[in-house]
Amino acid sequence: MNTLQAGDNAPMFTLEDQNGEIFDLAKALKEHQVLVYFYPKAMTPGCTVQAQNLRDAKQQLADLNTIAVGISPDAVKRLTKFTERDELNFPLLSDEDHKVADEFGVWGLKKFMGREYDGIHRLTFLIGQDGTIKHFFNKFKTKDHHEVVIEKIKELQS
Repeated sequence: MNTLQAGDNAPMFTLEDQNGEIFDLAKALKEHQVLVYFYPKAMTPGCTVQAQNLRDAKQQLADLNTIAVGISPDAVKRLTKFTERDELNFPLLSDEDHKVADEFGVWGLKKFMGREYDGIHRLTFLIGQDGTIKHFFNKFKTKDHHEVVIEKIKELQS
């Protein structure tokens, strides 16, 4: 797994969101910086807490000219259920073939309860409007992810 780092150019991608609409990163970057967070599976406990906190922090992010998008290998139908169940207010993108996850270097070997398998690692990238990765987040807990992100964005903007 060769994960992208701060200073790297972010891969431009288009993926389908929970509403069946296409999210185009290059287009989004014309108006905002984009927080791209990868998560393993919709509607699981950690992923739910992380998404709910980003939902609640949407205005704080907007005040920092930042939008959040979540990417998982889930099908669009599951993302729709997750959005409706938790009243999420930002795009969740379906990367079923994990092509985008591979491009960012977040798809790889994982270990859980003695089992090894390939999957998405919970990592986040702040992508500036110039298309470069401004910060790579790999040290956070799901419950404080939003706080770590907002604090870093404020620091980078000062």
